[in-house]
Amino acid sequence: MKKDSKIYIAGHRGMVGSAIWRNLEAKGYTNLIGRTSSQLDLRDQAAVNEFYKTVQPQVVIDAAAKVGGILANSENQYAFLMENMQIQNNLIAGAHNNGVTKFIFLGSSCIYPKLAPQPLKEDYLLTGPLEPTNEGYAIAKISGVKLCKFIRNQYHKDFVSLMPTNLYGPNDNFDLKSSHVLPAMLRKFHLAKALENKDWKTLRADLNKLPIEGVNGTADKKSIINILSKYGIKKLLISHLSPLTSIQLWGSGTPMREFLHVDDLAQAVLYAVENKLPEHLYNVGTGTDVTIKELAKTIQKIVGHTGKILWDSTKPDGTPRKLLDVSKLNTLGWKAQIALEKGIQKTYTWFLNNQKPRV
Repeated sequence: MKKDSKIYIAGHRGMVGSAIWRNLEAKGYTNLIGRTSSQLDLRDQAAVNEFYKTVQPQVVIDAAAKVGGILANSENQYAFLMENMQIQNNLIAGAHNNGVTKFIFLGSSCIYPKLAPQPLKEDYLLTGPLEPTNEGYAIAKISGVKLCKFIRNQYHKDFVSLMPTNLYGPNDNFDLKSSHVLPAMLRKFHLAKALENKDWKTLRADLNKLPIEGVNGTADKKSIINILSKYGIKKLLISHLSPLTSIQLWGSGTPMREFLHVDDLAQAVLYAVENKLPEHLYNVGTGTDVTIKELAKTIQKIVGHTGKILWDSTKPDGTPRKLLDVSKLNTLGWKAQIALEKGIQKTYTWFLNNQKPRV
């Protein structure tokens, strides 16, 4: 791949897309192309086709998707299925019809059956029922994998699908209603620590960046305490002298999850850009996992919160375990490099310095 090849990164301002852009740029690629949603609505087939005809990218990386955590997925199954299919169908078909020979489709480990054997191999796709809480998103991503496979087989184009495990890192979504488990925890512990320390300056600075249900940095102390309480962040009533706070988290804490820093995924994408992979589907992960309880304790230590963690077992846990078998991609030469604790520390540092409201 030439350094001046036209490479279009769909979703270039999101967590994944921005990491891919950053890593490609660092490797010396000089002709990276991005479009914001206001410039190009990926749900609009005609607009996407016109973009392809006008810009004529040589490589397309699909990092665009409608994403969210358990709550957002379970309450919006139609939107997660329909919008993701619209986005990826337009990108894949447009690339195929306009001469793009290398297409990298990014999905998720949720494509695999809920109770599939662990670790999850690529061959387990469509061998059992999906996790119900994110079935819409998973079905959309499965259809994208199959489209790329069929184009690869029928037309001999380098269309490949990379399925990452749970991602985190700079530019993640830290909104408490729609974020995934790791960024949601990180922000909750950050807010709980500030409340514990009666650090109203930090609380108001956070709410100025990301208001919670309309409560922003201009709110009085009572309003801030009330909104934090709604999201499970409360003062511990051990005694009137206790400064500690408690955090209530969803589920039992026993499910096991694998977490991959987004820069590691970007390096896997870079590997796919620079090499023709021999198969159509590859898992991307670390090959190791932790319980949600272990994750919470790690984040708590990094943030510096000293209060209590409570678990709400009335809330869903989701899939009991999701660990990817990453041997196929590891054998080819790619391997994750960023350890979980180091990655969370880097993410928290970014959160403190750079977090911006999502638009």
